[in-house]
Amino acid sequence: MNHIYNETKKGAPVFVLLHGTGGTEHDLLPLAGMLNPEYNVLSIRGNVSENGMNRYFKRHGEGQYDLEDLEFRGGELHDFIIEAAEEHDFDLEDVVLVGFSNGANIAINLMLRESAQFKKAALFAPLYPMTLEDEKDLSNAEVFLSMGKGDPIVPEPESLKVIGIFEERGADVTTTWVNGHSLPQEAAEKAKEWLNR
Repeated sequence: MNHIYNETKKGAPVFVLLHGTGGTEHDLLPLAGMLNPEYNVLSIRGNVSENGMNRYFKRHGEGQYDLEDLEFRGGELHDFIIEAAEEHDFDLEDVVLVGFSNGANIAINLMLRESAQFKKAALFAPLYPMTLEDEKDLSNAEVFLSMGKGDPIVPEPESLKVIGIFEERGADVTTTWVNGHSLPQEAAEKAKEWLNR
């Protein structure tokens, strides 16, 4: 998968950056630098193309996921992160998933994977419109969620559903609300406070 790996400090935690629809592996690098400039960075480009726009999994329409593809691509991405951890010698438990929109959605899939060891995520404008039957225990996980009031893509009940996905599984959840489907400076500042508390 197309990606960037920037090592700032050996043994530091690693941001795994996951962009929104139409983005690239460069999009969230400034955010990572703001959140904590000492963390290492693995930024991955989605390898699905939708009308020329990069995504992490296919969909049938807005908010209508191709569930088979989501499961397949989530597994593929998980395997890639494991390989990167071996290659660059970092611990999966030191990973902080950072995703916006489509990147946040695939990050939820990663967090819910039974075999996944991810403990921390900062997700901006996430959506996960699925009925979930997994029982994964996330009581050792910490999640920051930035949701949008008046988000044209993620209705408020769907944002609350995302909060519920993590709270019902025991995660330590911190939320903030912004306007629309966006990642404004204020959300980034709140995420920075959460991360470095």
